[in-house]
Amino acid sequence: MLELSGICKSYRRQNILDGVELTVRPGECVGIVGYNGCGKTTLLSIIAGALKADKGSILFNGKQAVGHPRVFAEEAAYVPQENPLMEELSVRDNLMLWYRGSRTRMEEDLRSGAAAMLGVDKMLNRTAGKLSGGMKKRVSIACALSNHAPVLIMDEPGAALDLECKELIRNYLREYMAGGGAVVLTSHELAELAMCTDMYVLKQCRLTKIVNGSSAEELIRQFR
Repeated sequence: MLELSGICKSYRRQNILDGVELTVRPGECVGIVGYNGCGKTTLLSIIAGALKADKGSILFNGKQAVGHPRVFAEEAAYVPQENPLMEELSVRDNLMLWYRGSRTRMEEDLRSGAAAMLGVDKMLNRTAGKLSGGMKKRVSIACALSNHAPVLIMDEPGAALDLECKELIRNYLREYMAGGGAVVLTSHELAELAMCTDMYVLKQCRLTKIVNGSSAEELIRQFR
């Protein structure tokens, strides 16, 4: 279980997050929506431990993560919107660089784990910089999940991807949740948001729960 309490963050005296509260249980997918620039990426970066909150508590299965980087490293897998791969390296070399397990475990993942399910095993010798955006996203997810974390955090997972890759990633997320994993994602795509068990809009620096299954027009009205 992931529990956020009282998360606050400001930049240059401007509040971005002010007392954010959120609970995500195993098997759930929480979607966070809102206008561009409202703080969604900031919030996800804080949940993943990539950015420090000014104050607040983050618990993973009852373990306090704030001030304890190892808890973030063990409990959270983060796929940012921007591609983190080293473009001049091969896919295999990127896996070896980013992978947070043993070489043996990496090879197991390539045979039957997340990397195999995402098709990464078929592109190992290709240079990362020559991959399509969708292929890079698949490799990024495989790298992030190398710690077999129970919470997956994704910022715009389907952005700029083709339809086939979007569906492949959605299928993987369903498998991940079915195995007890929890997902937190931001998205502007209705097909991704339709997977969510709970939906929140981030506005006025706080999360507000909204009804699932809203149309695009209904969602936009919630942003205001």
